Amino acid sequence: MLNSKMALKAIEAQLSPPLIRHVCQVAETAQKMARLYRVDEEKAYMAGILHDYAKEKPQTEILKIAAENNLLDDVYRQVPYLLHAPVGALLIKTELGIDDEELIIAISNHTLGRPFMSDLEKIIFLADMIEPDRNFPEVNKLRNLAEKDLDEAMLFGLDSTLKYCLDKKSIIHPQTIMARNYFLAQMASNNYNES
Repeated sequence: MLNSKMALKAIEAQLSPPLIRHVCQVAETAQKMARLYRVDEEKAYMAGILHDYAKEKPQTEILKIAAENNLLDDVYRQVPYLLHAPVGALLIKTELGIDDEELIIAISNHTLGRPFMSDLEKIIFLADMIEPDRNFPEVNKLRNLAEKDLDEAMLFGLDSTLKYCLDKKSIIHPQTIMARNYFLAQMASNNYNES
């Protein structure tokens, strides 16, 4: 089984120094969040290290891998950048021999989110957004929410992602909208049950 030192060596062969710094920051942030939410810290750290495994692969290679593995949809064809998450999850399975399904799913969904995310998935999604080098207008609010309530932080993080995409006039993957609607419904249900 791959350990975190071996995972770090694997990404050093795949990624540039700035991206290595980013994945290390995500891994440390994920490990702290895992401790807080009683999730496997080693698994969270490993998912953080490996979450951008395919990020710097050439677009043509990512599209080819995605096509060969039935990962493509219309949005991915238009915005292949988004494929680094599911393709990376596939590659850590095939190239590194990782068979931990929870870790693979967390990596696969760290960019778009999805309904019914596990706590590990939420932690990796959020750690990627709030690691110490991240700097966007509402990052401190998101960091605070991430320490209090994963679902509330997910809703805020997804809202921030959607606002960013709308401001940039970017195509939005429907999976992100479904994830946002899911967490919005969860929060509404929680508020209803508390009243």
